[in-house]
Amino acid sequence: MSELDEIRRRRMEQLQQQQMAAQQQQSANYQQLQQEEQMRQQYEEQKKNALRQILTPEARQRLANLRLTKAELVNAIEMQLIQMAETGRIQIPISDATLKQILRETTNTKREIHITRR
Repeated sequence: MSELDEIRRRRMEQLQQQQMAAQQQQSANYQQLQQEEQMRQQYEEQKKNALRQILTPEARQRLANLRLTKAELVNAIEMQLIQMAETGRIQIPISDATLKQILRETTNTKREIHITRR
């Protein structure tokens, strides 16, 4: 009976160690997720501040409206605007009319659809 008790005791210790290791791993993952979220929020805040300096209120409103339907396009254009402003390739602040022109140039690629009937 004592050998069986010893096996149970060892198994119980092993399970407790596994549980503690799993809890530590969870804690580390949670901390990493928190850090990533905090970095993402800081990035978004910096991007928002940069766009506030680059765009007029009307242009920012146009991008906000466009984001509702084409979020990926707006993100790409925002990054492009920030890069252009940093390199001095565009005059700041960007008005709504200038933004419209940039949007037209960016989205000017039309898709051709060919239908063949048999």
